[in-house]
Amino acid sequence: MVNNTVLIVDDEAPFIQALARRLTWRKLKVLSAPGGSEALDVLENEDSIDVVILDVKMPGIDGIDTLRRIKAERPEIEVIMLTGCTSLEIAMEAMRSGAFDCLMKPCSVENLCARVVDAREKKRKRE
Repeated sequence: MVNNTVLIVDDEAPFIQALARRLTWRKLKVLSAPGGSEALDVLENEDSIDVVILDVKMPGIDGIDTLRRIKAERPEIEVIMLTGCTSLEIAMEAMRSGAFDCLMKPCSVENLCARVVDAREKKRKRE
């Protein structure tokens, strides 16, 4: 069931705050986590998440490993990866691991929000 909830996972608090404001304006419920292990904890306790926005480079569990664990435990959730590095290899690995999309940081908030809407729509059609 699509519930309009997005989980933002990034170790940069100002980025989370700015993006959360924009997504809230779009009538989405926003949760956040500062890293991969915290994101997995949130996902374990929250059934309403439709889309995860996940940074690739984080301390502790990196984004690719977090993505793999999310897809293993909650394959219905769509994941949009954000990467600050220009490696095509990382983007390809993210897509092979089940990411909905992989965007380069910095990306426009409008583009990111549009991809969240697309990911939610994909989940809605699948359900």
